[in-house]
This record gives sequence, structure tokens and C-alpha cells, in this order.
Amino acid sequence: MKREGNIKISSENMMPIIKKWLYSDKDIFLREIVANGVDAITKFNKLVSLGEATNNGEEYCIKITVDKKAKTLTVEDNGIGMTADEVENYITRIAFSGASDFLEKYEKADGDGIIGHFGLGFYSAYMISENVEIITKSYRDTPAVHWESDGNSTYSIEECEVKERGTKIIMHVTASEKEFLEENRVKELVRKYCSFMPFNVYVNYKSDGKDEPLNSTTPLYTKNPKDCTDEDYKKFYTDTFMDFNEPMFWVHLNMDYPFKLKGILYFPKVKNKLELERGKVKLYCNQVFIADNIKEVIPEFLMLLNGVIDCPDIPLNVSRSFLQNDKQVQKISKHITKKVADKLISLFKNDREKYENGWEDLANFVKFGCIKDNDFYEKIRDVIIYKDVTGKYLSLSELLPEEKSTEHESKNGEKKEESKPETVYYVSDEEQQAQYIKLFKDQGLNAILCDNFIDPHFLSFLEYKTPDKIKFVRIDADVDGALKDGESAEDSVLAEIFKSAIANDKLSFKFEKLKNTEVSAVIVVDEYMRRYSEMGKYYGMSDGELNKTLIVNLACPVVAKLKEIDKEKQKFVAGYIYSLALSSFKKLSPDELDKFQKDSLTLLENFIK
Repeated sequence: MKREGNIKISSENMMPIIKKWLYSDKDIFLREIVANGVDAITKFNKLVSLGEATNNGEEYCIKITVDKKAKTLTVEDNGIGMTADEVENYITRIAFSGASDFLEKYEKADGDGIIGHFGLGFYSAYMISENVEIITKSYRDTPAVHWESDGNSTYSIEECEVKERGTKIIMHVTASEKEFLEENRVKELVRKYCSFMPFNVYVNYKSDGKDEPLNSTTPLYTKNPKDCTDEDYKKFYTDTFMDFNEPMFWVHLNMDYPFKLKGILYFPKVKNKLELERGKVKLYCNQVFIADNIKEVIPEFLMLLNGVIDCPDIPLNVSRSFLQNDKQVQKISKHITKKVADKLISLFKNDREKYENGWEDLANFVKFGCIKDNDFYEKIRDVIIYKDVTGKYLSLSELLPEEKSTEHESKNGEKKEESKPETVYYVSDEEQQAQYIKLFKDQGLNAILCDNFIDPHFLSFLEYKTPDKIKFVRIDADVDGALKDGESAEDSVLAEIFKSAIANDKLSFKFEKLKNTEVSAVIVVDEYMRRYSEMGKYYGMSDGELNKTLIVNLACPVVAKLKEIDKEKQKFVAGYIYSLALSSFKKLSPDELDKFQKDSLTLLENFIK
């Protein structure tokens, strides 16, 4: 007998709806409906394992049928099914979770695999439907049920003739949402949201034995790492992320205590070392896709990786602000960070060659991670490596000599030792700073290469973390004592020659005898003034010209003879020496380049006279 009733909505059940189900994407409805089907099959399978139901050997699966002519989209499962009373309970009482009721009744079942977070999911069907029907038959020996509602406050329910156990959701798609009547569009959604569902999902199933499911019911991350080969990991990466560049390496997460967590994080090859390209970490709950890159669960710097994480213990039915402060979520986040750090440390210690070969791809990720996550920095700081000007990779402890200390006297007369920070020189542009590199190499000095956009921030970060141990100075910031051949000298005559030749009030002059006699002069800029200026440019502040110092090499034969020539030539040669130094310091401006070319032509003309 057909009867009618009103859908019951209680105020206590409305808050979870408001908090959780304000969907930003309509296409998420398919995940909800299919997930309910997965729940229904999981429940039935649990009853079979408990001996309370019987399966006749049929394949557990979900079939999606697109009928463009009838304007319907149907999702059918062969799970536990529902009686009329259960339909009244689970469908007409919005926000009542069938999973929680099932677990309460079957205490012997531990709930593994029952999603439970999707009690309201059925009503997402109305985002694309003008009318929804349910045809369901319980595994119990009860009549099948037909339920129908247009999404307003009324529904109809009556018995119907159905022989097979399970539930069929028939969505009558509205004219404005006809995209969901395209088979390819539906398949796209299945691949996006249902690719790892634990039961086969078919679209327009033809029962001819040739149909292939669109999902993988046992994705690689659910397996034991010892059962997975390198080729398995690479194939899973390509299939999941459609990236045909092989990943460098990966971390397989697999733990059951104190929380359940499975997944694989991949370190992709960086396409551009000047960029931090955002990766995609897919979050799942019992193989049901939830979202990409939930920063409350996955540390921000790990989003530079590609990966899959499945964690049933994440409370997904609460707000993101709650997630951020949830202790269980924080533990999960810290565990993921620790596993990534452990992988890096293991590679550094056990396969240094592979670690070094992949460092250019790893460097930005590691440095960004250190800046954003202090725990990560504390774990991996000793395995951060730096490429020097000879092409060798060194850790900071390998780069620095043994720590030195200096004595100073305290107010009460006691002598105390304080560590003196070591200076580490670095190069930001190998080509532009080639002359400075040659000066260093010729004297057996070393410098590290820091040419990525994140390096200025990272070097400042390291100085902040170890103020007594290290300071970084760019190779063109000063002339190291080892480059000099004696003390600085004053030369008023040369000073006057250079001042008259170079009209730049932001340029000062120093005269040094350098060991390399082939260099006439170099330009240096104070390290911290340059950093301050670069920071100002970054924040859109004034980028006025920096105060530079021209260090004139008294050991250079050209400089030594400068006083012996007439004033006109002195002015020309001094200006040319400055242009040479400037070209080694930076890229010349159009005006500077034009002058340098004209002066070079004048020299050539005089040479061939």
C-alpha cells in the first residue's frame, strides 16, 4: 500500500549539515552516492563474514548507468539493501547516519572499511536532480521498496517487485545539469573521486564479460611495502598523476598504531629550479577521495610532493579550523613529516651518490621545508648539502673547518670562550661572478653555489638558527685576506685619477695589492646592505643604486704604469678599468654597454696604428 509522509528535519541534526555539506563543487555528488553504495556492500560483506548473511558468489560492484534519452543517472549497488522502516530512518531523517546505527547494533564488527562520514551524502543527489527515486531490497526476507521525492518536504514510499538484493538510486537530472548525462563526463568523475574505491565501479555495464572497471580496488598504497617493486611504484605514479617523468624516489607510509595511515609520497623531478611547483597530495578516507592538499592534515611544504594518503582516523565531519587544532590530526601531520625526513637521512647515509644526483630537484623542497617546519629542520639539518665551485657536494659540517673560539673577559675578570662564526662565501650567478670565482680558486679558497630564488631566504634562516656558528657572504661582497698580498695602501694620486674618470658619487675606492696580477680591479658591495636593498625591492620599495667599492689592484702591471702616462690617457684607462670591473660584477645597462664597446673600439684603433 502506498503511503505519504513528511521528511523529518530536526534542529539538532541541522548543524552537521551546515558545517559539512556546503559543497563548492556540484560534481562531488557522485562520490557521495557511490560511497553510500560502498558502505552498503561493506556492511553486507561484514554480515557474510559473521555468518549472518550468504553471498552466492556474485561480484560485489557498483554499476552506474547513463540514460541520456530518459535523462536519468542511476547508481546501483548489490549491498545490504534497506527495508521500508530503514528507508524511513535513514533517508527521511536527514543527517542520520546509517553507518553509526549499524556499528551500534553489530558490536562484533570493528567498523573497518565502513566510511560512516557520509550519512547525509544521499541528499547531494538533489544538487543535479529535480527528482530522485530509490529502489531497494534488503538482504532480509522483506518486500522491496520504492521511495521517491522531488527534494521538497514530501515523499512517497511503497512496496515494489524486485528480486535482487541491493539499492538503486535513480537521479532525474535537471536541464541545467545535462553535462552529467554525458558518459565521458561521468567516467571523468568516477576516475577523479572513485579511482580507489574498494569495489569495482562500472559505467554503462553491458554484462558481456568485456567490461573493465574504472577503478583499482587494491591500490598500491594499501599493500605491504615489501610486496611492491620499483616498477610498481613508478607505474602507480604515472597512472595516478599522469606525470611521465619518473619520480626520484618515494616514501611508503604504512602504519596501524596509534592511528591508521597508509599512502605513498613521491619526490617528483623539478621542471624549473627557479620555481617551487605545487604538487598534489590526494587525501582519501577508506579509499574514498576527499580532497587535494588539505593543509590542516598535510604540512604545507609537503604539498610540493605528489602523493596519496589514506587516513580513516581524520575527523572529516568537522570544520577545517577544528582540524587544525585537533591533536590526532597534528600527530598524523608530524608522523608524515618524520617519515619524509627519515627517508632523506637514509638516502644521505646509505646512497650518497643517488642523494647528490637528485639534490638539484630536492634542494628547493628541503629548504622550503626547513623554513616552514622547525621539526623538519631539526631532523634533516645535518644532511643538507651544498654544491661548491668545484662541483662537489658538501654538508655544512664537511664544509666548515673545526669550530673556533675566542676568549673574552667578563665583568668579574673571568675569561670565557665564545664561538666565532665562520664565513662561508657563496655564488649566486656562476657566469656573472666568474672572475671572483677564479680569484678564489687560484688561492685555494672555496665557495658554495646558491642560485635559486629561495636561497637568500634560506641563508638568512640558517644564520638566524646558528648565529654563533656561521655567516654567509657573497663572493663579491669583500676581498678575503687570502686574496691580498700585504696590507691595504693609500694612494692619493691614483685616487684622484679614478675619481676624475668616474662620475659616480656612490662609488668609493680602495687600493690593494692582490695575489692575482691579471685582475686590474673588482667591485664589492657590503653583504648586509645588498640584502637590505634586495629585500626592499621584493616588497616594492625604492631600488636606488647601492654604494659600491672599487678595489684597484696595485699588483696589476696596467695599474702600476697608470701614473706614468698623460692625464688624458689616465682618465681613459681608469674609466676602462672600471668598466671591466663593472662587467664582472653585473649585467651592463644599455648605456654602460655602449660606452664599453666604444672604449674597446678606441683601444683597438690605437693598437693597430
